[in-house]
Parts: sequence; C-alpha cells; structure tokens
Amino acid sequence: MRKKDLWILLGAICAALVLAITQFVNSAITTGAWGLSFSQAGQPPVGPAGADVLKQYDAAYLGDTDEKTLYLTFDAGYENGCTEKILDTLQKHQVPAAFFLVGNYMEKNADLVRRMVEEGHIVGNHTMHHPDMSKLSSEESFSKELKDLETLFQSITGKALPKFYRPPQGIYSEENLKMAQKLGYKTVFWSLAYVDWNNDNQPTAEYAFSKLLPRTHNGAVVLLHSTSQTNAQILDELLTKWDAEGYRFAPITELF
Repeated sequence: MRKKDLWILLGAICAALVLAITQFVNSAITTGAWGLSFSQAGQPPVGPAGADVLKQYDAAYLGDTDEKTLYLTFDAGYENGCTEKILDTLQKHQVPAAFFLVGNYMEKNADLVRRMVEEGHIVGNHTMHHPDMSKLSSEESFSKELKDLETLFQSITGKALPKFYRPPQGIYSEENLKMAQKLGYKTVFWSLAYVDWNNDNQPTAEYAFSKLLPRTHNGAVVLLHSTSQTNAQILDELLTKWDAEGYRFAPITELF
C-alpha cells in the first residue's frame, strides 16, 4: 500500500471513530448532575444528554429552537418572602410559570401553593424530601418520594398534582428517568440558569442580566430559584426585556 493511501485509510478510520464516539455520547444517559455547555451567545447549550435521547424517557431540557418561546420555571425548597413578589410580577405580565416544590414548602406555605394554582401556574413534583434520587435504587422508594408529594398537594388544593418532575439538585440517572416515566411523569431539566441559589451571596442585578440575557435562546427552559432576592428584584425588568426581544412565554406542557 502506498504511503498516501495509508494516510487516507487512517484518516477515514479516525473519522469513523470520532463519529462513533459522538453518537455514543449523544445516546448515553449517565448518572450525574445536569450541566450545560454554552458555545455561542444566543444559541442553545449542549446538555449531558441530547433532546432526542431524553425524548425516549418523556424528558426534555429544551423546546423548539425554531420558535422564540421561553418556558419559565422556578425551584422552591423553602420560602423566604420572595415568592409573593414573583407571583405579583408574573400576574402583571400574564406569564405562566412552573413551580417545582418539595414537601416542606407545601406544608408550610399552603396559601402560596393555592395561589399558584389559582393563577394558572403549574406546580410540579420536586419530591417530598429532596434527596439524591439516583441513590434510590428501588422503584418503591423512588415512587414514594413522588407519590407522598402528590397526596400532600391533593390535600392542600383538592386537585391532582400535574405529572411534571424535576430531579433534586438536577441529579439523574437512566433508571430514574425510566421510573418517572413508568409513573406517568415527564421529567423537566433546563437550558438556561445562573448561580442564584446562595442566599448568603446573592448576585447583583447587573451580574444576573449579564448571565441570563446573552445566553437566552429559542426554546429555552429557564430555571430560577424563588428564594433568590435578586430574582424577585429583577423579574419585572427581565420579563420586559425578553418581551421586547420578541419572545413569548409558554407553559411547560408545550415541551411535550
């Protein structure tokens, strides 16, 4: 074999290996915490698992990237006085949101939970006790975390809890996705977030805008924490800016 032909053959083999590895990574679901890689401003990030792969498990982290649509979600492990202002702002702008709540929050803030429902927001399942769900190996223990919250929500609102699930701390596994799917849940990750959860070190409004606005993209599932004083402060201006950029706001039901 000529040296030139050998190099061509080696190049083809390398290309095939790269393609195979890429396809494997895109199809694999590994246990870990959800994370994002942004490569270009205004463009969707790459998640640990692709949208097509997640779809097999009734899971999503991104909406239609051809549409200027945003899906606003909040995680809430406890209440510190910010949620009422957030709800007021959402009502002012007529923006639907999803609140992923834990048992402790529901038990101590029944009035706020009822208000979320009455004003048309989705309340999702963030589990009863906020554990690392990937460590719950049995279907029984996994199911109990979700069903106990369903029961609590029913007792507070008189309604069935919508079957949308967000893993605590974003920690997930393929088995968890299968278990949630078996229980009729749709798992909701996210494609846009920033460090807003540390109440001892809240970001400035300027910092929040610098992280959120350049990374906003079509179909973004936005994760904010309702315990953040910064979020409560900037939400009115943030929604106004997004609206001015031509984005519409949709409920997470449209993701599926």
